[in-house]
Amino acid sequence: MHTDLLTAQALAERLLITAGVPAPAAAQQAELLVVAEAKGMPSHGLLRLPRLLRRLANGTASPTSTGRHHWSGPSYLTVDGEQGLGPVVAVRALEAIVPAAEQYGVAVCSITNNNHLGMLGYYAGRMADRGLVCLGITTSEALVHPWGGTEAMLGTNPLALAVPARPAPLVLDMATSQISMGKVHDHALRGVPLEPGWALDAKGNETIDPDAAKDGSIAPFGGAKGYGLGLGLGAMVTFLTGAAYGTAVGGTLDDDHLSNKGDLFILLSGGGGRHSTTEYLDQVRRSRPADPASPVAVPGDGARTRYHESVAHGIEIADDLWRELTALDAERREAVLAD
Repeated sequence: MHTDLLTAQALAERLLITAGVPAPAAAQQAELLVVAEAKGMPSHGLLRLPRLLRRLANGTASPTSTGRHHWSGPSYLTVDGEQGLGPVVAVRALEAIVPAAEQYGVAVCSITNNNHLGMLGYYAGRMADRGLVCLGITTSEALVHPWGGTEAMLGTNPLALAVPARPAPLVLDMATSQISMGKVHDHALRGVPLEPGWALDAKGNETIDPDAAKDGSIAPFGGAKGYGLGLGLGAMVTFLTGAAYGTAVGGTLDDDHLSNKGDLFILLSGGGGRHSTTEYLDQVRRSRPADPASPVAVPGDGARTRYHESVAHGIEIADDLWRELTALDAERREAVLAD
């Protein structure tokens, strides 16, 4: 299904509002889902919405919570997300620590009991647009097998890093696994096989079948190095937030468990180095490419290009997903009229 961003955003907002989410929070959550679609990350886009609606319906996600804040120090904020919507809780927490980062040079917020954040680069890029370096890390269910192992023992444990530059910041957004489990679900939804080496099935055998991979495990990226980075980041977030870790984590890929993973954001203000960063990134872009038809890019360039193309030409949503969302919208409109 081909649609424009405004239509997709309006549909997502309506569904969230009829699920009891206040309009501003619905707009925040819907924006993140649609921006993910527009930037070419459907694994973190609208396919997450049906599950989120089910979680709202059964009480494992709160439509109104925005997080309870406690300052452990002048620049360290701890947040109990109280099972609120991930973007709503995270954006409010980040906005709260911006003044501390600007005053002290560094500020941290650690978040527990928060629902799925979605695309981490969304948050890091927002902060870099404000002139702040941002590092964001989150944990997930045990989806990744250790290097040399066959069982899912650690999360995809993604990280995002954004550095201010002109005309747009450097934004690195990556999981420490070969792919996200959301991408596995997206491939299954579209009927597209996985690439070899991405995943194992439940018996520990390599598979390209995304449905088999759902019950198996994902490979760490870069072999032992990706495994070590994912394990280390997960351990750090767990140590600082007190959240669950590894096989004890739940609540971002199911309907029935409260979310108990951890989120960590670090903001840093610098000494006005945006110009030198811009100059260096431009030097990298101008460096000699392996293929003259494909200029060198830096992290964030591709996503930004895809976003502008999506604004101009719209986005493709899997037909089954679009039918599901529009059917839910029709059902809820009928229910409102019946009341």
